[in-house]
Amino acid sequence: MDTSRKFVAELIGTFWLVFAGCGSALLAAGFMSPDGVHLGIGFVGVSLAFGLTVVSMAYGIGHISGAHLNPAVTLGAFLAGRIHVKDVVPYFIAQFAGGVIAAFLLFMICSGVPEYNAASYAGVCNGFGANSPGSYNLVSAFITEAVLTFIFLMVILGATDWRSPAGFAGIAIGLCLVLIHLFAIPVTNCSVNPARSLGPALVAMTNGVAWPMKDLWLFFAAPAAGAALAGVVYRAVFHAPEPKDA
Repeated sequence: MDTSRKFVAELIGTFWLVFAGCGSALLAAGFMSPDGVHLGIGFVGVSLAFGLTVVSMAYGIGHISGAHLNPAVTLGAFLAGRIHVKDVVPYFIAQFAGGVIAAFLLFMICSGVPEYNAASYAGVCNGFGANSPGSYNLVSAFITEAVLTFIFLMVILGATDWRSPAGFAGIAIGLCLVLIHLFAIPVTNCSVNPARSLGPALVAMTNGVAWPMKDLWLFFAAPAAGAALAGVVYRAVFHAPEPKDA
């Protein structure tokens, strides 16, 4: 598959992850009916939404680009020897672009009610310390994001290994992301994905809320560290050449 098609697939896939995942948090997590009945999906529902975006795109575009939808996944896959170096930068650009487009469109939707503002939108951004949903400090946030990204990459690399049962990778990866969100939403709002973090942070900044951009470095550094370690570990410890290459 040529790089241009992979680029478009990754842009669409990452758009869907941020649009549907963050959109579920912004629009549905705390939804109240007009008579005051709580009908929201809560953070469990948001966790499921993020997992479902990955499952749907794994089967929708996985055969085109691998459905990375995440610069950390691309980094780990490259270090594990799963993708060619020429695809790395185009994947990064497509993923960040998809996340940013989704974030701005979500803000346009959210702004359709008078009481919505940038501070409300910032509730979907990733942060630590005073900006953590549970007030977890920098160290807790970094460990959480790095370890969960490491595990996520190990699952991805294992589920897509030629020795794994065919056809089930998308389910395993999506369920892993659900579990990651169940763990990490109280700590950082859960990123494990720099493209998921950048878009909402940019929207918040352009609307006068600065803290998401100030905290953004952690949501690049920690997922990158976890993904890089996973790529190196998987290649060194678990890699086996396909029979045709043996």
